[in-house]
Amino acid sequence: MLTQWKTNMRNSRRKAGSDGMTKAQKTRRTTVGAIDSVVLDFTAGDDLQLDRMLVSADCIGTAAHVTMLSRIPVRPRIFSAAECRAVIRELGAILRAAQAGQFTISLDDQDVHLAIERVLTAKLGELGKKVHTGRSRNDQVAVDLRLYAREQLIGLIGEALELAAVMTRLGRANVGVPMVGRTHMQPAMPSSVALWATAHAESLLDDVTLLRAAYAINDQCPLGAAASYGVPLPLDRALTARLLGFARPVHNVLYANNARGKIEALILSTCSQVMLSLSRLAQDLMLFTMPEFGYFSLPAEFGTGSSIMPQKNNPDVVELVRARVSRVVACELAVVDICKSLPSGYNRDLQDTKGPFLEGLATTRACLRAMALMMANTRVNREALARGFSAGVFATDKALELVGRGMPFRDAYQYVKDHLAELDTMDPAESIRRKTHLGATAGLDFAAYEARVGAERRWRKARWDGHCRAVSRLLGISYKG
Repeated sequence: MLTQWKTNMRNSRRKAGSDGMTKAQKTRRTTVGAIDSVVLDFTAGDDLQLDRMLVSADCIGTAAHVTMLSRIPVRPRIFSAAECRAVIRELGAILRAAQAGQFTISLDDQDVHLAIERVLTAKLGELGKKVHTGRSRNDQVAVDLRLYAREQLIGLIGEALELAAVMTRLGRANVGVPMVGRTHMQPAMPSSVALWATAHAESLLDDVTLLRAAYAINDQCPLGAAASYGVPLPLDRALTARLLGFARPVHNVLYANNARGKIEALILSTCSQVMLSLSRLAQDLMLFTMPEFGYFSLPAEFGTGSSIMPQKNNPDVVELVRARVSRVVACELAVVDICKSLPSGYNRDLQDTKGPFLEGLATTRACLRAMALMMANTRVNREALARGFSAGVFATDKALELVGRGMPFRDAYQYVKDHLAELDTMDPAESIRRKTHLGATAGLDFAAYEARVGAERRWRKARWDGHCRAVSRLLGISYKG
């Protein structure tokens, strides 16, 4: 078998060598040298498509780097103030072109970094050739991803807060509406729509806490680490971090690059937690919108019809949310698995973490937006909720009522178990009104939920405004993201 494999390989090479292409035609001239065309295509991978999402971030990072180079105390100056302004003007033009869908990354560029350098060199000559001074594509992509992640995390936090606010409003509007509480999917105790809705809101608010923690760890600038070991130039990495609006630079230049993949995995881990919250909400909706339950009605425009059954309007949104939980978790695991055995310093394996990272963020945000819009238009069916109550649902309440009259709990438990028929006259609305302790059906603090949402929104707005101000100052434009 091995001999046959070697024969096949020789035949393949002979065929490749006799396809009429010269050696020169089989290599491509790039900024970093001549590369075999097959190798170039293989190593570029999906970057030609994925890097379109990083053009703005790369322009912003390059503007900060060139500004810093124009201020460091070296002679001759790498960039004069006027040269720095000229480069930044062109970076602004590239950014606007990218936003209009008019910036292209070619195979010869390999990636967004060399594409932008190519355009700058074509426009500015020698100045374009200087922009890579003191940095590597390693720290360049690291800062691009952190800048991109900063915008995405701020957006993601806003979308999680919107769904939390929707669920809180749903709860407040239905505070006195009874709903059967379930364990093991079986009727258990009296609950309410408000308790159900705000449970999902609180889960999302905890997810926001995790997202803020991911934001804080991401809020460090790796630029200036170069190829992981620094450079013999007096780079002002603290200045670059300030220009970009980061809280601080990553201190250790080796860790600045070692953190690549780790930070993406961390952010995807928080996305997985958001998706777990959405998955539980989606599964509840799948159950409670079935005709056999009918507790809630989803907006008709959020369903899809059947190609054969005229009466069908399928809950595809919640089904797809459930499925996409697995996709986001898979993205997280893919990044972790790629990074788990890498040695220190940059390794090309990291290129394949970019796709899962971008996909996981985009998928999480899309699911949040869809669920918030759907829940804002979901109807509560009070009659169907009332029909869900049977006598047994009140058993625990009745046992505790007997305890309140002095009966030991185990005696009360057995008495109710033997006399379930006596529970037929109990009122679910009265039952939920009697549970007044913290967080119970009559002890929900809607004002606290709303205050928490409001505080988190103010935090988010401050971070977004600060990000836009930093970029606007740097590029001399009005940046809105």
